[in-house]
Amino acid sequence: MYLLYIDPGTGSMLFAALIGIFSTLLFFFQKLWIKFKFVLSGGRIKDKTSDEKLPYVIFSEGKSYWNVFKPVCEEFEKRGIDCEYYTADEKDPALEQGYEHVHTTFIGDGNKAFARLNLLNARVLLATTPGLEVYQWKRSKNVGKYVHIFHSLDEGTAYRMFGLDFYDSVLLVGDFQERYIRKLEELRGIPQKDLQVVGCTYMDGLLARRDQEGTEAQEKKQRTVLLAPSWGEISVLNRYKEKLIDALLATDYKVVIRPHPQSFKVEMDILQPLMDKYGDKVEWNRDADNFDILNRSDILISEFSSVVFDFAFVFDKPVLCFAGGQSDMAPYDAAWIDEEPWKQQVFPKLGMMITEDDFGRFQTLMDDLIQSSEYQKSRDDLREASWQNRGHSAEGIVDYLVESAEQLQKEEEEKARQAEAELAKASKGRKKEAEAK
Repeated sequence: MYLLYIDPGTGSMLFAALIGIFSTLLFFFQKLWIKFKFVLSGGRIKDKTSDEKLPYVIFSEGKSYWNVFKPVCEEFEKRGIDCEYYTADEKDPALEQGYEHVHTTFIGDGNKAFARLNLLNARVLLATTPGLEVYQWKRSKNVGKYVHIFHSLDEGTAYRMFGLDFYDSVLLVGDFQERYIRKLEELRGIPQKDLQVVGCTYMDGLLARRDQEGTEAQEKKQRTVLLAPSWGEISVLNRYKEKLIDALLATDYKVVIRPHPQSFKVEMDILQPLMDKYGDKVEWNRDADNFDILNRSDILISEFSSVVFDFAFVFDKPVLCFAGGQSDMAPYDAAWIDEEPWKQQVFPKLGMMITEDDFGRFQTLMDDLIQSSEYQKSRDDLREASWQNRGHSAEGIVDYLVESAEQLQKEEEEKARQAEAELAKASKGRKKEAEAK
């Protein structure tokens, strides 16, 4: 039985190879069929799939990324520019928007989606998905430019190894991210990507809603503490379980726990017993949109999760962060950088760092932090330094995509002119040779 075992890394490589072979064969037979139809029709049929290049394609892995792409789609719609939106989630809210210019399509989930993307014919593709050309998702030779957009405020090294290496462009939230990406490029000896600071779409969306709806006042009968852990081994909910929840329930705060969406997929063996045990004593939040729960919470507790930036930068509220981060950085791009990850550097400036030793004094810590202005200036400074082009990210992204597509189209047209000139030259040469004979 053990002779048949394949380790996950080898299995992933084999699967990626099979996908590559399948895509190549599919592309070959597709072209063969097109030629066959061309011959049968006497040269009159023109296949749209292969010959018409899509100018703009957005690829989303699923509904949890809609808050990233919605502002971009709305900007395309506002400008009256046609754009394709491909999603690997049949429950993606984009499919229900009824846009006129943004054409939304469910292209299958998992490997079905990647198989289609591997044959894509487009000038520009925008995605949040890391690992292009590393796993199942391969670069199509008919895509002019692959553009990455961040779905969280991060330095860009929290992805698994080689997460951004094969993208042509990366759109930055702030210019602080450039140093980390350039360092990885230098260490790996790979070409420099085109980097452009555009801002953060989903945070812009939160900010616009906050300005419209306002933040809930903290002077209320009962304050709310939101525990928003990450998932996996670094999750404080996984590490401390009942001990952490009991410590929070010992305060006079309303306790809300919002597990990471991935926890509901792979960690129900941990979550379900806790949900069963505490019942109505704790509010378990599973809203697809986190605006309401962030807006009505007075203080946030987390580890090194990007929700800390949402809470501190958009809602300007205090945070408690657990000390200690990812225990094993070896699988991640951060392992190549000889310094502490950016998030671990800045979190102590956003709020108070805590450990298990502080469980017994949550009441005092939270009360004092809500009343204190100790972290206000550093929050303001970090917001200005790291979250740039605030409120205008979608405009910057669409501007960049349009400029890129127009440039690629000019290059295509120039290549076509050169090819036509070479063909005419060769034809003229053959004609002279024929006349000479």
